[in-house]
Amino acid sequence: MKRPLTLLILLGFGALILVFKLCSYTISPTEQVILTQFGDPKGDPVIEPGLHFKTPFITEINRIPKNILPWDGMRNEMPTKDKLYISVDTFGRWKITDPLEYFRRLRNERSAISRLEDILGSETRNAIAKHDLIEIVRTDKDRTPTIDETMEELTDGQSGNIGVLPKIRKGRSAIESEIMKAAKAKLAPFGIQLLDVRFKRINYNPTVVEKIYERMISERQQIASKFRSEGEGEAARILGDKERDLNEISSKAYKEVHTIKGRADAKASQIYARAYGQNPKAAELYEFIKTMETYRETVGKQSTLVLSTNSDLFRFLKSSDAESASSERNKIFPE
Repeated sequence: MKRPLTLLILLGFGALILVFKLCSYTISPTEQVILTQFGDPKGDPVIEPGLHFKTPFITEINRIPKNILPWDGMRNEMPTKDKLYISVDTFGRWKITDPLEYFRRLRNERSAISRLEDILGSETRNAIAKHDLIEIVRTDKDRTPTIDETMEELTDGQSGNIGVLPKIRKGRSAIESEIMKAAKAKLAPFGIQLLDVRFKRINYNPTVVEKIYERMISERQQIASKFRSEGEGEAARILGDKERDLNEISSKAYKEVHTIKGRADAKASQIYARAYGQNPKAAELYEFIKTMETYRETVGKQSTLVLSTNSDLFRFLKSSDAESASSERNKIFPE
């Protein structure tokens, strides 16, 4: 008797639990619920967390996130205004502000991600196509690029715009704001609020990388050429200064040498004049010695000498022969 009663109590308790479970549901703080009957929404969204009740069997619970949701876009290749193909990877943050409209038009998060991909991808492509690459790479227009001393010297009115970044009008932050503003208006009818959109990564297309490297090489070659021309000019200036200094030193030395030689010759002439000017015989000896020295320097061993009777050498030789003959005659016929 007690056993069937206990079984009936347990069955009744289980039925109560089953009915309670079919008629109730709970909502966490990070979600909200849309109640539908036969696929159509019934009533306002339930957004308060806690325990709630519903009609069993015919009412279906559709849970919708209430927290901030991530969106990570696919990497896409797109052209810039200056016709450079780049690979752009974007990400964003969004949340559902109108769950009823969101449910009616998108139903679930998968559809929402697909719509975000379409709208944000399209707006990103449009924004990239309207701006040059430098606008997308630079953070903002007020940021001053750092240029090393080499670049400053080369850009000082001599080498054009080598290594100098052109001025920009907006910058990456402003372009991201443009994308967000345009996409936010298009997502609002779906009950979605776009909170933020950013560029995660921007890479060159492989076909463009080679051109970028060539441009970098060309700029560095111009810098190297500038250094070489400056070095060659400096070397030419140093060599010119060296030649000028050498010529100046040589001319001073030549002048000093000949000044010393002139003084020495003058001094020697004075000594010779005093030595050989004492009597006529000494003067004749000096004249004879200097004439012989002159002929010894000008006449070689293989030279043939033709003398006139009026030449000094013939006179000296004749007088020398006469003196020799007189001396021999005096020896043979002494007085």
